[in-house]
Amino acid sequence: MAKRKMAKLKISSRLLRKKARRLSFVPRKHCRFCGSDEQASMLDYKNSPLLRSFLTERGKILPSRISGTCARHQRELSTMIKKSRVMSLIPYCAADF
Repeated sequence: MAKRKMAKLKISSRLLRKKARRLSFVPRKHCRFCGSDEQASMLDYKNSPLLRSFLTERGKILPSRISGTCARHQRELSTMIKKSRVMSLIPYCAADF
């Protein structure tokens, strides 16, 4: 009598990570500008320290899925960053690049 081999399913590490991500609780990101009018009023092209926090180390604008801003404020934020770049308050790319 021959032994039947049990077929083992190989689950890739990528699928395991995806399953773990689905099961884990991650708090939802919220837009910091929608929360208070004070923060929304700070969104100006002259406020370069705030705008720099929404740029990557290479100088690209952070996407809303990472920064957590809503679509309306993401559009406004990108407009202000572009205005600030034109006024040369913020560089277009990183200096060490």
